[in-house]
Amino acid sequence: MSLCGNPITPISSLPTFVSPEEHANLISSTPSSFADIPPTLKHTQPNVRVTLDPPVPGFDATDGTLYVLTSVLVYFTASGQGFQIPYPSITLHAISRSGTSPSIYCQLDAGPAPDVDVEDEDADTLLQELSIIPQDPTSLEQIFEALSTCAALNPDPNVDLDDDDDATIDPLSTPFETFNGSADEELSEVGRAALAHIESIIYDPFDHDDEDVYEEGEGEELPPDSEDDEKKDALEDADEENGLKAERGEEEETTAATENKTTAKAA
Repeated sequence: MSLCGNPITPISSLPTFVSPEEHANLISSTPSSFADIPPTLKHTQPNVRVTLDPPVPGFDATDGTLYVLTSVLVYFTASGQGFQIPYPSITLHAISRSGTSPSIYCQLDAGPAPDVDVEDEDADTLLQELSIIPQDPTSLEQIFEALSTCAALNPDPNVDLDDDDDATIDPLSTPFETFNGSADEELSEVGRAALAHIESIIYDPFDHDDEDVYEEGEGEELPPDSEDDEKKDALEDADEENGLKAERGEEEETTAATENKTTAKAA
C-alpha cells in the first residue's frame, strides 16, 4: 500500500542489501543469476529527519537513517517505521540551502490527479515534496551524488525513447529540468559536469544563434564562409581588371608621347 499515492511505500523492516565490497565479491564469484544479487548500498546517513508536503497522516519521521540503495531510496526510524521510494518517481532532486536547515529537496510524481482519465497524456499529475534534512549539513554533497548515480541506474520505464539518431527538443515540452543556479539550490561539481555534457549532446532546432542557415535553389543564401569567399574572389577580379586598365593606359600615354616627338622633329 502506498502513502499519498504511488511514490511512497511504507515499510516495517529494511530491504535486503549488500555493501559495495560484498557486491564486488558476488560479481567475481560468477553467480548463477545476476538478478538474484541484492541491491547495493551506495550511501547511508544517520541522524536524518524528513518532511513531506502534503504531510502523511500518522507518519512521524523526526529522526531516522537514510539508505540510498541502487534499487530504491529508503528512510527508516529506530521505532521500525519507514518508507521506500522508487527512483523513477523522483522527478527532481537538488541541494537546498534556504532557511536554517540545508536539505536535499525532492519532487515526487504522485500520479494523476483525482477524477482524471489516466489515459490522457496531457492530464495534470500530483506532486509531492520531500525534504531530506541531515544533522550533518556537510553530507549533502554525498547524498546528492549517490541519488544522482542511483537515479541514472533506474530510468523511467514510461518514457518512450526515440530510436532516431537526430533527436530534437520541443522548447515548450522538454523532459529535461533546466537548472538556473539560484542561491537556494545548487548542483555539485559532478552534477554541473553531467548537465554540461547533456547540453553539449542535445540538438535544439529552435536555437539559431550559432546556426549557419542556407537554402538550395533560387535565392540561395550562402553560409558566412561562402559569402566571404565570394566577396574575396570578386575583389580579386576587380583588382586584376583595374590593373589591366592601368597597364593599357600607360601604354596609350607612351604611344601618344612618341607620336608627338616624331611630329615635332618632322616640323
